[in-house]
Amino acid sequence: MAELEGRSTPGIEFVEGRMRLSGEWTLRRLSPELKWIREQLRTATPGGCDMGQVTRLDNFGAQLLWRAWGGRFPDDAVIPPSLQAVFQRLAEIRLEPPPKPRSEGLLMPVLAVGRASLALANHLADFVVLLGQLLLDAIFLLRHPSQMPWLEFSANLFKVGVRAMPVTALVGFLIGVVLSYLSALQLKAFGADVFIVNILGLGIVRELGPVLVSVLVAGRSGSAMTAQLGVMRVTEEIDALSTMGISRYLRLVAPKVAALTFAMPLLVLWTSAVALFGGMVSAQIQLDISYSFFIETLPRVVPLANLYIALAKGAAFGLLIALVACHFGLRVKPNTESLSANTTASVVSAITVVILVDAIFAIATRNVGVPI
Repeated sequence: MAELEGRSTPGIEFVEGRMRLSGEWTLRRLSPELKWIREQLRTATPGGCDMGQVTRLDNFGAQLLWRAWGGRFPDDAVIPPSLQAVFQRLAEIRLEPPPKPRSEGLLMPVLAVGRASLALANHLADFVVLLGQLLLDAIFLLRHPSQMPWLEFSANLFKVGVRAMPVTALVGFLIGVVLSYLSALQLKAFGADVFIVNILGLGIVRELGPVLVSVLVAGRSGSAMTAQLGVMRVTEEIDALSTMGISRYLRLVAPKVAALTFAMPLLVLWTSAVALFGGMVSAQIQLDISYSFFIETLPRVVPLANLYIALAKGAAFGLLIALVACHFGLRVKPNTESLSANTTASVVSAITVVILVDAIFAIATRNVGVPI
């Protein structure tokens, strides 16, 4: 940094077509008035420059002036010898203005589709690699049961299962109350009060229970899994495990996938029961349907096959949510921006996959468990 004696505030004056600079042209002094100074330099008319009253100059101030001059010394410039060395270094570096963004014109939609397709193919390739590695780990554990990570499995089972019970019960109860209340308003008009058991039973057990729990778990446990693996990536803990010869898939991914696959059917059963209880309470208040009639009628109008379908959905949704969460968690780069972006993408992708798979289940089981 070059400096001379004098005042500190940077200034610009125009005297007879010449630009006269004064004060300290440093990052600290320029920052408060940077917008105004850049505007003055941009609108300055071509002419000489007098820097005889500049007291201090750092690299930031020199680059600001050098870019305003177009990367060359202005004509008839008066620059003290103590300041010339900074500009000489910039001249050797040959600073160039940042390139302008290229406009693709009519090809923009095609390029956008191409980039999205390549990104999707990259995700699918990594996902297949994750599935293959988990399959190899499962075969290894079958051959070496002593290597089973029971501690990690139980810890994840407690976090994704037991700790999720209060929030799923609350949401399930409220959904049951709301669904029963809205159904009662319509059934009263047609004198079909008793059919509220059919509506609540099939709707909650077969569809709402598994999907509702999956959305809650994807937002709660799925994001937590992605964030945990992402933080371990940022802090280089995953690299440390690889250095010590410990499989990150066996110790980090497999317990999460197994725990959520095992816990989801139980959470679906728990949430569906609480939602039916909420619907039962609302039906008793709105339609004066007794609890005993509701409990006796439910097994007759809702075949047991619907419960099996709900449990199968829960296991499939739990497996997919865990796989998606771990996939995005392992893709986190060692920076906080990538961590937040992948956590958001994990939740959105998991919910989307759950809805797609639920549609496949609905088509595949359309003739199963539906009384005619």
